[in-house]
Amino acid sequence: MGLDERERNNVKREKSVKKFVLIGMLSGIAYVLMFLSFPIPPLPAYLSVDFSDIPAIIASFIFGPVAGITVIAIKNLLNYLAQGSMTGIPIGQFANFTAGVLFVLPTYFVFNKVRSMKGLAVGLVAGTFSMAVFMSILNYFVFLPAYTIFMGWPAEPSSIVIQSIVYGVLPFNIIKGILVGVIFALLYKKLSHWLTKEMYVKPVSS
Repeated sequence: MGLDERERNNVKREKSVKKFVLIGMLSGIAYVLMFLSFPIPPLPAYLSVDFSDIPAIIASFIFGPVAGITVIAIKNLLNYLAQGSMTGIPIGQFANFTAGVLFVLPTYFVFNKVRSMKGLAVGLVAGTFSMAVFMSILNYFVFLPAYTIFMGWPAEPSSIVIQSIVYGVLPFNIIKGILVGVIFALLYKKLSHWLTKEMYVKPVSS
């Protein structure tokens, strides 16, 4: 094996270690951020906003969408292991995972096509729209029925379920997407130079 090949292998190993360490760090930060949640009056108190999807967006921008999904999965796994679930199965964590994926992936794919602050803004809007619409549908067909079954609650009429989604879940995810998007956009402006220089992320245009 020549010197150049050994050097290339060393560089690959260093990049792999850096990726492993950074994804672990971002997952840990995301897990901690899950605890810094707050409700949005007058929406139901069980709907609380946190900023734990921001590390997942950063991971996806650096290493690709699989890394972002990995961060979302790890933070929810840690949350389930630490706090458990009211139902015994991780319905809430799975809902959080799904919402995160629905938000992060559109943001990543749009921004990856249009690397500019405008592209970032459009990506964050697309992520918010995706999360708000699909989580409303999934709550109606999957998550709310699952809570009803595993908690032993009486089934609510469809009209009540739809009302709770239209006046609770839908506006919550829109507001959450806006808040997370604004915070991430401000943070990205601070991190963009480091991401470009240290993590080999393509620079953005203004």
